[in-house]
Amino acid sequence: MILIGMLDSPYVRRVAICMKVLGLAFEHRPLSVFADFDAIRQINPVVKVPTLVTADGQVLMDSTLILSYLEQLAPGAQALTPASGPERLPALCLTGLALAACEKAVQLVYERRLRPEEKQHQPWVDRVVTQIHGAWGALEESLRENQPGVLTVAGISIAVAWSFTRMMIPDVITTDRYPDVDRFTQLAEQQPVFLATPQV
Repeated sequence: MILIGMLDSPYVRRVAICMKVLGLAFEHRPLSVFADFDAIRQINPVVKVPTLVTADGQVLMDSTLILSYLEQLAPGAQALTPASGPERLPALCLTGLALAACEKAVQLVYERRLRPEEKQHQPWVDRVVTQIHGAWGALEESLRENQPGVLTVAGISIAVAWSFTRMMIPDVITTDRYPDVDRFTQLAEQQPVFLATPQV
């Protein structure tokens, strides 16, 4: 299998870490949707990362769909998301919040970096910032009551999202506002599989 995308993308990084936790062999091609647009387009006409090229040559995109597929390939491994039972819904809720935080952080980064300053729409920026804080506020509260395993989809997603957010928009999100999220992420980032899959 081939995983395409740069590890500075939280979506690519969470897939790469999960693949390693699952013990799945893969080749990583660190292609950028900006610098390597045409190269990615030859593989995936949507030019979206992460892109996974399966062993039989099929092209799969969207990190959540990729992880759903990968967990089916490693039935002997410990499930990264509970398949059923009372633990499943909280894990899905945490993962959803982490992905929402990622999505809004990416939107803000694109607004700031790709749109000329004079064309940036402040009401939109304010709305996105409110959504970012909404996601992290909900995660902070959730982690006080129930922390997922660090090496689960929920745990990996939270840590990867927080590291990305802190790296890309440190002026918007501060560690003192969300100390439990920060502590959880620091613990995750010290795991060997995280250290072997750095975001930069």
